[in-house]
Amino acid sequence: MSKTHCTASTALAVLLAFPAMAAPHHKAATKPAATKEAAAPVKPPEDQILAVINGQVLTQRDVDNRAKLFVLSTGLPISPEIMGRMRGQIIHQLIDERLKTQEILKRHINVEPDQIAGAIANIEQRNGMPKNALRNRLASDGVSLTTLIDQIRVQIGWMQVLREKLGEEGRITATQISQREQALQAEQGRPQYFMSEIFVPVADPRHDEAELAFTKTIISQLREGAPFPIVAAQFSQAQSALDGGSMGWVQEDNLDPQVVNIVRQMPIGAISNPIQVAGGFVIATVQAKRVVGKQMGTQLDLRQAFFPFDAPLNPQNPTEQQRAALQKATAAVQTVHSCDAMEALNKSLGEKRPDNPGSQILERLMPQMKSVLESLPPNKVSRPLVSMDGIALLMVCDRQQKNLAQQSPSEIADQLMNEHVEQASRQLQRDLQRRAIIDMRPAAKATN
Repeated sequence: MSKTHCTASTALAVLLAFPAMAAPHHKAATKPAATKEAAAPVKPPEDQILAVINGQVLTQRDVDNRAKLFVLSTGLPISPEIMGRMRGQIIHQLIDERLKTQEILKRHINVEPDQIAGAIANIEQRNGMPKNALRNRLASDGVSLTTLIDQIRVQIGWMQVLREKLGEEGRITATQISQREQALQAEQGRPQYFMSEIFVPVADPRHDEAELAFTKTIISQLREGAPFPIVAAQFSQAQSALDGGSMGWVQEDNLDPQVVNIVRQMPIGAISNPIQVAGGFVIATVQAKRVVGKQMGTQLDLRQAFFPFDAPLNPQNPTEQQRAALQKATAAVQTVHSCDAMEALNKSLGEKRPDNPGSQILERLMPQMKSVLESLPPNKVSRPLVSMDGIALLMVCDRQQKNLAQQSPSEIADQLMNEHVEQASRQLQRDLQRRAIIDMRPAAKATN
């Protein structure tokens, strides 16, 4: 666990990705079928009360819905046995959310419906989905949309609580920025890591068997292909969960010594074993390493046009509309020769995806996307990129070599603010837990 987390304070983890909308992951399908004894657990009634938090009940239905959302969002075929092992952590997470919700209401903070609707629309847009597609997908998989809405409402409302709590103390001054700049200068030449974390707290260090077993279960799912940001959003108890577990670039001095010892040796993209730190366990992954003050990279200014499909693609039997979309996209490769023309083309297609996806760092892109863009000349359209939902065309408007390790004053200010938010969140959560009256029912300890 980091001493100071560098999360994006306005980010919502649920907006980062929703990978289950892509083709399902089949790696686990080759595993032997579970035995009859293991595959026939007794399912408790949905209205069974598991806990009462300051008078507010938590039921088995709440836990089941959150578990379904997790399975759907990872895109993995997760067995009932594994979900049973996760059950305790889901219960604890939902209890924390109940406490946060009660604090949000106590402070008369109202999360507007359009904020939630905007968040859901953002998820759909990031995945190239038409309006209401997410609602329909959740319904088809037996997941109540309320489950996702409740999670989004807590995340948005909690950030408003923290901003209110910080008040004037949350303002970042020019002096603080200058001091951080001087500190970074002193770090020149030392290693720095772009990494993400999942923090699993341990209530009693003398009896951490359940938390350790849960941590190992999460690690196995990550290594099977579960997206790290989604798992962090669901289960990490660090404030970095709001940004999918991302800590950004961190120096060794900002990490626990136990974590430093591991990340120094970790290959890029690997998932660590459980790392025991004060207060719990950390799961770490490192996306990149660099020397403080120096990291040259290629910054791309891109435009895209997206040809949406009228239905999910069946590669063996495309519809007439899908065939026509491919023909139009292929023709556009030959006729579009500028970024302005790409923007106009995307607008004519209904802007199902934004024409400007923002500046991208070539070296941080997924290998498939990197291979498409690294040799693409400026103002030339890429080959058609076919997905289940449509066809994308990309164009590089500009590419520049940049020292990615140089932080601007605004980036430093964001980092300092995120650290303040992290500290405030941890302190307030501890206060809420200490004051809460939580009645855990025997059913909460039973396994599914």
